[in-house]
Amino acid sequence: MSLPVDNKVTILVLQHPQEQDRVLGTARLLAGSLTHARVVVGLSWRNLAHALGEPSEARDWGVLYLGSTQTKGQGPLVAVDRNGEPLPDQAAARAGLKGLIALDGNWAQAKALWWRNAWLTKLRRFVVVPDGPSLYGDLRREARPDAVSTLEAVALSLQVLEGDAAVREELLVPFRTLLAKARREGVRDSKRDRRVRR
Repeated sequence: MSLPVDNKVTILVLQHPQEQDRVLGTARLLAGSLTHARVVVGLSWRNLAHALGEPSEARDWGVLYLGSTQTKGQGPLVAVDRNGEPLPDQAAARAGLKGLIALDGNWAQAKALWWRNAWLTKLRRFVVVPDGPSLYGDLRREARPDAVSTLEAVALSLQVLEGDAAVREELLVPFRTLLAKARREGVRDSKRDRRVRR
């Protein structure tokens, strides 16, 4: 396995408990591929510092928001206001960003995380506009055709925020390996069997 990507923008993944056992889930793969990333599993946290496990300021953080049709054609990562409208000064919206939160789960689970954590509304909002379909292909069904994995969304975000296309490509390598193995072995996305075997 290659060395972790030394990302400048810290990534915090809030993972829905029902997502943690997915065979083809990407949150742990993502965290293992970045120097500055962590995954926390749960439904709600008091605030950003509680979720992150260290002191932090909301003004320094952004969240990957659950998308909006108004962002089509605006670029791969669009800063939006509370109404989902693109902000006029995208560079200013990204300036000084120290961390980015991704919500990990299917569409309904991600929405549940959003609504159960009101403090997320205090963060800068960004929408990922994928430049193609998810690498999952037919291995995992998504609620929307433009949905991508957490790893793909973060990889695209870091490419923009850090101005380096190589970051995205490095993060996609282990994901492509995982998917190739799943296809070879006929594995489709499902929950892992957590029963104890004797």
